[in-house]
Amino acid sequence: MARVTRGTKARRRRNRVLKLASGNVGGRKLYRQGRETVEKGLTYAYRDRKVRKRDFRRLWIVRINAAARLQGMSYSNLMFGLKQAGVEIDRKVLAEMAVNERDAFNELIDLAKSKLAA
Repeated sequence: MARVTRGTKARRRRNRVLKLASGNVGGRKLYRQGRETVEKGLTYAYRDRKVRKRDFRRLWIVRINAAARLQGMSYSNLMFGLKQAGVEIDRKVLAEMAVNERDAFNELIDLAKSKLAA
């Protein structure tokens, strides 16, 4: 009896994996190594979508802290003062203001200082 090679379904699956593995060097053009590469690459992609969010938050905090320290205030005091003042601006917008709109950022710092002093 002849061996069954599964025909078009298996070929379609293999070609999909090899297409995802294209661009890799060496034996990655072979199915087994290509599949391993694709699985690992998809795992990294999933994980690093989460890591990217963490990295950006860290970057925003560093930028806010640097701009706040130029005005004689720490990051934690700034955030606490803004919370006391009822200002709900996220860190992404604050970082953008700290870099590009220094005057508006300084007004927020003055507001936070006034709430901390009170």
